Amino acid sequence: MATSQSADAEISAGVDRLARAAVNVGLNIAHGQQVIVTAPLEAVPLVRRITEHAYKAGASLVTTMYSDDEATLARYANAADDTFDVAATWLAEGMANGFRSGAARLAITGGNPGLLSGQEPDRIARASRAASVANRPALEIITSFAVNWNIVAAATPAWAALVFPGEPEGEAVLKLWRAIFAASRVNGADPVADWAAHNAQLHRRAAALNDRRFSALRFTGPGTDLTVGLADGHLWAGGANAAKNGVVCNPNIPTEEAFTTPHRMRVDGYVRSTKPLSYQGSLIEDIEVTFEAGRIVSARASKGESVLSRVLDTDEGARRLGEVALVPHSSPISQSGLLFQNTLFDENASSHIALGQAYTECLVDGHGQSPEQLAERGANSSLIHIDWMIGSGEIDVDGLDDAGGAAPLMRHGEWVAAA
Repeated sequence: MATSQSADAEISAGVDRLARAAVNVGLNIAHGQQVIVTAPLEAVPLVRRITEHAYKAGASLVTTMYSDDEATLARYANAADDTFDVAATWLAEGMANGFRSGAARLAITGGNPGLLSGQEPDRIARASRAASVANRPALEIITSFAVNWNIVAAATPAWAALVFPGEPEGEAVLKLWRAIFAASRVNGADPVADWAAHNAQLHRRAAALNDRRFSALRFTGPGTDLTVGLADGHLWAGGANAAKNGVVCNPNIPTEEAFTTPHRMRVDGYVRSTKPLSYQGSLIEDIEVTFEAGRIVSARASKGESVLSRVLDTDEGARRLGEVALVPHSSPISQSGLLFQNTLFDENASSHIALGQAYTECLVDGHGQSPEQLAERGANSSLIHIDWMIGSGEIDVDGLDDAGGAAPLMRHGEWVAAA
């Protein structure tokens, strides 16, 4: 076991490397650009290092907004029931205006994945929907890739306790930081160069998928036989890409996926989740859903089913898909053997789908098209965008063409050599 002093030094050095990667690889801040940061209170050390490196990179102003798990719980314990339909619309509007003015977006995740376990599901659903409505303008800016944005993670005691149950708090936090550093590819001598090599690999994979021009994907395995039609004129993406403001950024650190936009009306079959979903402080486990003509018509879960049901009732688009992503089972996060109970990490251990809002960046010439035009091409619209994992070492994936042919893309969760 590391001594307290050596552990603190190890964490401090790693946090600095992660902060530099977030600024120089994740955001790739333009000179004079403002940065809007959101983070849990426990992430202050990482926020400070990110702020330092952002100013060194030329940021004009870094503004951080913190969330507090204890304050959130205080609301559920003491607030009047009718207040759970209220959200800070003024704050959401301010953030959206910041993005419209060119500010970059940096989110730090790390809150307690099970914070709201045991709270009234109806209150969770109402608060979540109110927040989703308020944040819709900002979400549309982000999912259209109008500005450069990035998400990274900070280890917190509550999160570490779930990933490493039974460990002393200090040891659990150290282990979680180590896992974050490894997954985020910041342990090498030159993380920027390491990320350049990794991005090149992800770009080659996306380019190969774009060359094949599949019309659909078929996932098969235990509890799963799902055909996901792809949007008309879809594009595969992965790794760093240029936002519409011209800045090349890595939205997610870590990332292992190649992803695209499914057709909202062309999803059929059934699928079972392969990892728990952490959503708004609730854990949803063993999800099983059936799709018909793009829409979920039945859904169940062994835990958190009432939360899932309320999520699906958020709006019409909540029962349809906005993303499909392919991730090999041999990804570093999967091979770590850890269940992070955090979507940023678990989605990069497994192929996944996302309920809700589509990424319109993954459509040829999608920029500037009206909502009606995007919908005609198959892009989904919703207040939510929620990834959940459907891949494993037991799942096969085939690419389907318009003529009815099928080509193997993944077998037992791994890329087929010719794919």
